[in-house]
Amino acid sequence: MELTKQWREHFKQLRAFDEAISLLYWDMRTQMPEQSAPLRAETIGYLSTEAFKRQTSESFKELLAQMIETEDLTPVEVRSVAVAKTQYERNAKIPSSEYQAYVTLVSEAETAWEKAKDQDDWQMFAPYLEKIIGFQRKFADYFGYESHPYDALLYDYEPGMTVEQLDALFQTLRDELVPLIRQLPEPVQGLDWTMDKSVQQRLCEDWMRVVDYDLTRGRLDATVHPFEITINRRDVRITTKYDEADFRNALFGTMHEAGHATYEQQIDSELDELGLGGGASMGIHESQSLFFENFVGRSEAFLKSVYPRLQTENPALQDVSFETFYAGVNEAKPSLIRIEADELTYSLHIIIRYELEKKLIQGDLSVEELPAAWNALYKEYLGVDVPSDAKGVLQDVHWAGGSFGYFPSYALGLIYAAQLTESLRDDHPDFESLVSAGTFGPIKQWLEDNVHRHGKALTPNELIKQVTGQNISVRPLVRYLTSKYKTN
Repeated sequence: MELTKQWREHFKQLRAFDEAISLLYWDMRTQMPEQSAPLRAETIGYLSTEAFKRQTSESFKELLAQMIETEDLTPVEVRSVAVAKTQYERNAKIPSSEYQAYVTLVSEAETAWEKAKDQDDWQMFAPYLEKIIGFQRKFADYFGYESHPYDALLYDYEPGMTVEQLDALFQTLRDELVPLIRQLPEPVQGLDWTMDKSVQQRLCEDWMRVVDYDLTRGRLDATVHPFEITINRRDVRITTKYDEADFRNALFGTMHEAGHATYEQQIDSELDELGLGGGASMGIHESQSLFFENFVGRSEAFLKSVYPRLQTENPALQDVSFETFYAGVNEAKPSLIRIEADELTYSLHIIIRYELEKKLIQGDLSVEELPAAWNALYKEYLGVDVPSDAKGVLQDVHWAGGSFGYFPSYALGLIYAAQLTESLRDDHPDFESLVSAGTFGPIKQWLEDNVHRHGKALTPNELIKQVTGQNISVRPLVRYLTSKYKTN
C-alpha cells in the first residue's frame, strides 16, 4: 500500500509541474507582452527540465522497478506501470542538458514562427527549424526504431502506429478521396460570411453551451493559432481565431477545440494520479474535436437548429435560404489553409505534411528545400498554387513546437471519428433528433462512458476495438464522405 502511495505521489508532483507549465504557455500564446518572450522561454525550459529529471531520476527508476515486481496491483495500476516503463526508457536516453536546450529552443521558435508568419519571412524561422529537426533526428536515434526513424517519433502521439501502417491507410484514403473531389460541383457563390468580432464571440459561446462544454471549468480566448490546453481537470481552456471576413473559421474552430476540451473534462480524475490522464492518443483526441466540429457542427440537424439565431445576428443571411446556407457551410473545394479546409479535402492537407515530415527526419529533404517541396505537393494533390510562405509552409505552429509525428493524428482522428460515430448512432438511433433539439446530454454521456473516461488506460487500438468491434478502418469515413459529397 505504501508503495502505491509513493507511485501516486510521483505523478501528483509531475501534474503540479504540468499545471504551471501549461498556464505559462497559455499566457504566452494569448496575452503575454512581446518583450517577455525570452525570459518566458527560459522559465518554461527550466520547469520542463525539472519535471523531466523527476521522470528519469534514480529514485524513480528504483520505484518503477519495485512496482514492476509488485503482484497485487489493480488493472489500471498495471497499465500505469507499463506506460511509465516505456516512457522512462525513452526519456532516460535523452541527456537532461539536451532536453533543457531543446525545450528552450522550441519556446523561442514559436515566438519566431509567429513573427515570421506575420511578416511572411521564411528565413526568419528557418534557422530554428533546422535546429529542431537536428534534435528530432537525435531523439529518434536515442529512442531506437526498426524500420523508419519517424516510427520513433510517432509513439508520443499515436502509440503502436508505424510508417508502414500509415502509408497503407493514407494511400487507401487518398485513392478514395481524389475521385470524390474531382466530381464536386462549383462552389456556392454570393454568400456573405462577414461578421463583427463581437457577434462571433457571442455565437461561439452559444454554440459551446449547446454542445455542453462546461464553461465553469474552462474559458474561451483569442489567439493566432487556435488550441486547447489542460491546466488541470477542472480548468480546460480553449482559444479561437476571429476573422471578420469569414465567421465560419471562428465558429467551427471553437467547436473543434470544445471537442478536445470536453474530452479532457470527462477523463476520470483518478487517472491523473497514475500518469494516465490525457487522451489515449492524439488521433483519439482529434476524433473528438472533429466529431464536434464536423459530425455535429456541420450536420444538417445542428445547423438548422442554430440558423434562425445566425440570421438574427447577421443581416446578410436574412434572405438566404437554409438550403443555400447549408451548402455553403459544407462546400468542398481544394484550398491552401489546413485549419480552414473542408472535411473532404482535409486529409490531403495532412498527407502532404506527413510525407514532408518523413523526408525531413529521414534526411531526404532539407529545410532549405522545404518551401518548394510544400508548394509542389499542394499543386500535385490539391491543384492549388501557393502564393506565399505565410499561406504555405509557415501556416502551422506544430514544427515550431517540435511536434514531429503529430500531423498524422489529424487524419487518423477523422478516421476514428467516423468509426465512433457509426457506433454512437447504433446505440442512439435518435442522434439527429437529439442534436436538432439541442439535447446533447445523452451524446456527451455516451462519449464519456465509451471514450473519454478511459484516458490513457486503453491504447488507441484497444479503445477503438472495444467501442466499434473492429480495428482502425477507413471504410466508415469513406461511407460518410461518399454519402455527403457524391453528386451522382
